Formats: sequence, C-alpha cells, structure tokens
Amino acid sequence: MKPNRSSSGYVLRRSPAFGRLVGVGALLVGVSLVTACGGDDGSPVASAASANQVDVSAKTVTGNQPYVDPIAYSGNATDSLDVSQVSENAAVMHYQWTAGATPVNYTTTTGHLTASDASGNPEATMSYVAYTAPSSNGQPRPVTFFYNGGPGSSSIWLRLGSFAPTRVATPDPLLTNWPNYTLVDNAESLIATTDMVFIDPPGTGLSEAIAPNTNSSFWGSDVDVNVMRDFIQRYLTVNSRSSSPIYLYGESYGTPRTNMLALALETAGVHLTGIVLQSSILNYFADAVEATAIENSTAGLKLATDTLVGYYPGYAAVASYFNQVSPAQPSQSTFATQSEQFVTNKYSTFKTYANSWALSQLGSPNALGTPKYPSKSTLASWESPSGLTLQALQGYFSKTPFQTTLLPGTTIGRYDGRVSLPNSDSRLASDGDPSDILISQPFTTALQTQMPNYLGYSAPNATFLPLNDNIIGSWDFSHNGQPLPDTLPDLLAAIQMNPQLKVLASNGYHDLATPFFNTEKQLARLQTVSGLNPHLQVTFYQGGHMIYLDDVARPQMKSDLVAYFGGQSIPSALTLATLPAPWADENPAGTPTLTAQAAH
Repeated sequence: MKPNRSSSGYVLRRSPAFGRLVGVGALLVGVSLVTACGGDDGSPVASAASANQVDVSAKTVTGNQPYVDPIAYSGNATDSLDVSQVSENAAVMHYQWTAGATPVNYTTTTGHLTASDASGNPEATMSYVAYTAPSSNGQPRPVTFFYNGGPGSSSIWLRLGSFAPTRVATPDPLLTNWPNYTLVDNAESLIATTDMVFIDPPGTGLSEAIAPNTNSSFWGSDVDVNVMRDFIQRYLTVNSRSSSPIYLYGESYGTPRTNMLALALETAGVHLTGIVLQSSILNYFADAVEATAIENSTAGLKLATDTLVGYYPGYAAVASYFNQVSPAQPSQSTFATQSEQFVTNKYSTFKTYANSWALSQLGSPNALGTPKYPSKSTLASWESPSGLTLQALQGYFSKTPFQTTLLPGTTIGRYDGRVSLPNSDSRLASDGDPSDILISQPFTTALQTQMPNYLGYSAPNATFLPLNDNIIGSWDFSHNGQPLPDTLPDLLAAIQMNPQLKVLASNGYHDLATPFFNTEKQLARLQTVSGLNPHLQVTFYQGGHMIYLDDVARPQMKSDLVAYFGGQSIPSALTLATLPAPWADENPAGTPTLTAQAAH
C-alpha cells in the first residue's frame, strides 16, 4: 500500500489518492479479532493444531477453537498495553482447500504474538493470521511471511486479495457490482506450496505496543524493521519452524521493509531461503515525487529526471489500455520495451522538464517559478517514436497530475491506471483514486464477516484498523544516516551474507504508484558489483499495484511463484544480466544514493 499525502500535512503533496504505500484516510472497521500461534510442519506445536483436521470443504469441523478476545486494542500514537494485559491465545479453525488439483487440509490461526527485543523486553503484541498445512513428504514446509506497506497498512489487502485459501472476488479493473463483492475459494492459493503468515505492524490491524513503548515507538524505517524481525523470530520459536525454508513477501512500502528486514534477519542468524518484492519502491530518492512530498522540500528533486522517465512506461501502458496509441501495440511486453527505449533515448532532453513534471504531480507546478513543458510541436514529433497519441503525450506533460489529464473529464487510478471514473462521480469527493474505491469498502466489509465466521476470531472491544492514516505523517523515513531509505545497499548486504538467497521482483504494467521501470533501474544497480551473481528474477503482468486482483495476472503469478518456491527459473523473467543498465547517477549499489551524489 502506498497512501497519498493529502491529509498528512505536506505542503507539496499528491492529489487525493488511495494508499498502500503512503497516507490515505484510515478505514475504521469495528471487527472482532483474536490472538494465538499456529504452524504445521510436523513440529509439536503444529501437530497439536493439525491433529483435529478432518476432510471438509470450507466448513467448520469438530475440534475448532473459536476465540473471543476481550482486549481493547488501540492504534493511537501514544497508546500501549500493560504487559499484564497481553495474551498469545488464538482462534484455531480447520478447513479443506479443494480448488486445486489435490485437496489440502489446512488450519487457520488468528491472534497475537509478543515481539520482544534481544534482551527479552516485550515490545508489541502483534496481530496475525496464519494458514498452515501438514507436510506431504516428511520435510518441513516453507513458511512465508506477508505484509503490506503504507507505512501504516495492515496486511488485509494481501490476505484478502492474493494467495490465501479464500479471497475477495473483484472485477478489476471495472467496478461492476461495487461494493458487493463475494468471498470465494481461491483457486490460485499457495496453500499447497507454502504456509502463509500475514502480519499487522504496530498501530495497524489489532497490533499495539507494550508499555513503556507506545505505538509510535515503532513508526520509523529502522524501528519497524526491528519489531518485525522480533515478531518473525517469535513465530518461528513458538511453532518450531527454524528448520523450515523461510520466505518474506512484501508489497509496496513492504518492499524496502523486506530489503531491510532480510538483512536484519540474516544478521540475527535467521537464514532466509527467499524474498518476494511486489510493486516496489526500493529507493525513495529515485522517486522525486515521493521524496519531495516527504521532505516537503524541492531538495527531493535531485533525481527528477530518473523519476520522469521511470514513470513513463507505466503511463504508456495505461494509455495503450485506453487506446491512446498509434498504431495498436502487438503486446504489453513489446510496448513496454519500446517505451523504455524511447525515454532512455530522450533522457537528456527530458532533463529540461523533469522538475516541472515532478512538481506538477504534487499540484505545485510553479514552486520553482515558471514551469517548463515541451511545446505542442515537440510533443507531435514524439508521436511516432513513442507510439502514443498527441493527447496522451499532452496528458503526461501537463501542469496537473497525469491521472486527470490522460482522458479529459475522467480520473484514472494511481494504484491501477486502468480503473477510471468520470470526474462527476460523487465517490471521488472523498477518495481521489478510483482504484482505491474499487477495493477499500468491499475488503473491509468482507473482513467484518470473515473474522468471526471463518477465522473464528472476534474482539468486541476493539476496532480493526485496515489502514491507519495517522502513521504516515509521523513516520521517520530516515535510514543509514539518510533522510529517506535507499535499500539497495541492504539488499546487496543480505545477498552477500547469503549468496543462495532467491529474489523475485513482481511488477504490474499499469501500476502508477510504484512503476515497473523504476524497479528495473534500481535492481540494475546490482550490476555495479563485480562478481555478484544473485538468484534474481524480475516478472511483469497486466494489472496495477495489487497485481493479484486481475483475473488474468493472478494465475500467472501463482504459476511463477510455484516455480520460484521450487527453485526453478521463470521463462519470462528478466535476470540481473538482462535488466537495462542503471542510471549513471544512482550507482553503486553498495552506497546509498544521497551519499553517492555528495561524493561526486
């Protein structure tokens, strides 16, 4: 998740948008939730949970243990619980997944675990949902830890939308039957491949700090990584999973969190098998729109040209979806390559317009004086090499954010540019991103029934926070002595500590929040390290920020993930050697961007 900053106090800010990565209005949904641990790899704890499993089809069975959690959890910045109030009780339910080729008996465990620091001091009680199954071959099953981003998001979006045994069926990219989407058995679940644990960071979901800490004690890049590390270590210990293959799966802000967390876990002696980076923002300096908004300063424009060219191929893919191309494009991948080549060839030319373009996305085109944009005749000369229509090119190089200029009278989504609404639609008054509108209410509505009825967990004295909008404005983004996180050095260090670490980076062509070309260019910085040969694969799909919502992309993602978990090469994936070369102003990989610039 990348929330917008419209309510976060920034002077230089994005237009209202939905937020998986930075700040959108918190969705306060009163739901009952619970606490507990769960894992099933044949360990003693896991075996106790799985002993009562029977052959059912998504129906509750004998041996289930619902739980009513009496604790009044809070996500307020200054709140915390006394350690005497904290419990690791949980709801445990048993089901059978029958949507795949072979039925899989699985257990859901919903509750809290206590994250403690290296000295044993309790830090936070963190809510989670685990889906586990018994091993079919006597070997420990993989366990994958999932989390969204924000910062300020719970894991509801991944848990209800991606690869759990059930999901919310969305009509993405349309809004057909909105907001009445149904929970369905998920044919693309990964339950046959890996156990899954979905984690809510402190201040989100039903996670809360333990005194003397407060929730805001963990609202920063480094402190967040530490408490997430400590939760994962607690889960592995309680469920005897240290011998299991361990994976991390982060989305949006969850991707820089993953790079930092991978290094933190490896340093702590927890050796990972792999990490998945979905819809990435790995270096905040390389997104000048984000950097300028967070720092509330035009100092964030240092890499504005990289940002302008980095966003363009994703915008072009959206323009193609709306038939703003000439001629029609043969395939998404071919057109993406053409778009990347076009902006690479025009890189020097685009420097003239980069600052104005970035400031226009924040609604402040005149912040540095009279803005500079290409003339109509210049744009017309770019029609043929770009493949875009003049209207689409004018929409990209405009004084207003491109989400409102590609199609006159229409707003397109930031999280999925294919989702659109006419500007007259009343829903845009409270949420300026149609792709946020697509899922926010349906997902939180589904949660209200799924938690007590399917997961067996209720918390009558608490309010579940899918997205806590108070967090983004309070977040300390500093990392490695820099004001913003550039996490390529963390990823590099983790790979150097664990050369066998498998890295999969998944991208949506139509994601206008974390565009795919930016991700390619950041990962390509690893090319600057002599002798490095990482197990890196980079994949692309139709769809937006939450790629898995797309009914075409989700089966492709599952197929690729199954190959990835199995240690196989994905035929369509790029590798480090086949990525386009990094921009010259962003290397080397081992040095954070701002430090590298200061040295030049």
